[in-house]
Amino acid sequence: MPSYRSGSSRSTHRTATAVGMLLSVLALLLTLPGTATAAPDDGPAPAEPAPRGNAWMGMTVPGHEGGRGPDRTPPGLAASVEGVDVSSHQGNVDWNGLWGSGVRWAYVKATEGTYYRNDYFSQQYGGSYNVGMIRGAYHFANPKDSGGAAQANFFVDHGGGWSKDGKTLPGVLDIEYNPYDGNDCYDMSASAMVNWIRDFTNTYKARTGRDAVIYTTTSWWTACTGNNGGFGATNPLWIARYASAPGGLPAGWGFHTFWQYTSTGPIVGDHNVFNGAYDRLQALANG
Repeated sequence: MPSYRSGSSRSTHRTATAVGMLLSVLALLLTLPGTATAAPDDGPAPAEPAPRGNAWMGMTVPGHEGGRGPDRTPPGLAASVEGVDVSSHQGNVDWNGLWGSGVRWAYVKATEGTYYRNDYFSQQYGGSYNVGMIRGAYHFANPKDSGGAAQANFFVDHGGGWSKDGKTLPGVLDIEYNPYDGNDCYDMSASAMVNWIRDFTNTYKARTGRDAVIYTTTSWWTACTGNNGGFGATNPLWIARYASAPGGLPAGWGFHTFWQYTSTGPIVGDHNVFNGAYDRLQALANG
């Protein structure tokens, strides 16, 4: 074999050996503390959706419409009747403390979809009644989960019923922005959403003899029902707006019955006012 080929082979071997040693050293360095290369920064991890059942009345309002509302009843509403809404997030509620602060009515989350019941419902629903409050139950709607009739039946079967005892308010359909996944309107068209709400309210009326209160915001109702005006003549409106006034109302309603004005209540829960004197609240309870 010619000498020049032999020299070339030795040179190639030496180069390959040197490259191999260099790669080995680099691999060793990467295993030492503090020498590992940082992973690419892809920004914060996407927020995990809240577990189903975790929603509460007004949960989605600040994130979509801003504000948290005043920390006390807005001026000019002193004659209105103060109330609270609570869920499992409040646990065992100090009803005596709320009564002492002037709260005279309460709504308690009973159910959500067809999959959730409030573990604290008995203490909250019974405790508010025992301290002297007029109270009722609410259902957090998840139209993506099941039909309106199915959810109304689930609600009535698990705390959302009504009795003519002068202390029980009609049940509430809490229909607001989707807190879990998909778009704000639960991936439903306006006509499909209207039909869903109608199925719920018709079923609730058939089961209890009362028209359910509808809790919502004007912006959600406009976006997700096409600002449908077909419920104002039958279903009392509970408007959510964290400001010094309830603002414009959805189509069909000339006035609100309840107004959730803040998510920063002075004691516990979101705070609300009934739009009228105490005897009118009693009349609503009596049907």
